[in-house]
Amino acid sequence: MTAPVALLPEAVPRGVVRRMPRWTRYVPVAVTFTLLLVAFGIGAVVYDNFLRGQVIANIFITNSHLIVLATGLTFVILTGGIDLSVGSVVALTTMIVAKMFSSLNAPAPLVIVVVLAVGALNGLVAGVMIQRFKIQPFIATLAMMFLARGLCYVISVESIPITDSFFRRMSTFRITVGPNTTITPAVLIALGVVVISFYVLHYTRFGRTIYAIGGSEQSATLMGLPVASTKVAAYVVSGLCSAVAGLLYTFNAVQSGSPLHAIGMELDGISAVAIGGTLLSGGYGFVVGSMFGVLILGTISTLIKYNGSLNSGWTRISTGALVLFFIVMQRMLTLGRSSRT
Repeated sequence: MTAPVALLPEAVPRGVVRRMPRWTRYVPVAVTFTLLLVAFGIGAVVYDNFLRGQVIANIFITNSHLIVLATGLTFVILTGGIDLSVGSVVALTTMIVAKMFSSLNAPAPLVIVVVLAVGALNGLVAGVMIQRFKIQPFIATLAMMFLARGLCYVISVESIPITDSFFRRMSTFRITVGPNTTITPAVLIALGVVVISFYVLHYTRFGRTIYAIGGSEQSATLMGLPVASTKVAAYVVSGLCSAVAGLLYTFNAVQSGSPLHAIGMELDGISAVAIGGTLLSGGYGFVVGSMFGVLILGTISTLIKYNGSLNSGWTRISTGALVLFFIVMQRMLTLGRSSRT
């Protein structure tokens, strides 16, 4: 018996990239990786010891939460959607963690389960609003962004320190990966999320359906793919990754809960996904590219800190320039394909 079209290994990817020649799928990711190498090369030439193992490890450590956040966003953006609530979910995660420890003296495993459930629930509500009630993703996730940020202020208007021993150990524990080079457990968690997400997107029916929806939702429906449940699941994945990112953010950066945490982080995540080569209209991109996008932003920030005479505004300027560059490049690739067909 002939296999359904939706299950053939090459059927969905071909439909997804119908606007581009097959080889051009890899151009944005290759350009992103090249820019990352160029950034490291500039650092090596201008600053002594920039290529030391610990400097590179610190870029991963500092941005591990953003790698996870961008990975979750990649699922949503591949479907042609957007999720503006992720930064607020990170802040809400820090607040729930801090409150459960300070007021309830809850054990760390229970706290982690609760915040993961809250993140997944946030994504579920957004996904249902988008799929069931046909609300634009921008509006639905904007509402969830305000809801999550508002809940932060309901919990407390002030910062709450996190003094749990497990979270403290996760913050200070170091894993040796080379001579004079150590990383935190958060880096391993972030890389694990990327590997799992890559496998899911490229080697499971769920992942192929994600690409098919972004390529053409109508075609995916006609092929008999589970469009509704997959779109909702993509937002659940984004919410879950946001909660994981909030935990890593707590481990590495803040050690406190505050309603002011992660303001604008959703824009950093979306920028990293765009710089990583994922088409913002959906159907095209790789989670590895999103990770490279995060590392580029982290490397630029590190270069600016090494310089000392430049303020952090140049990081934003560089981010904006890179996003524009990749959007224009993707547009040129799609128009080039259209003109030939």
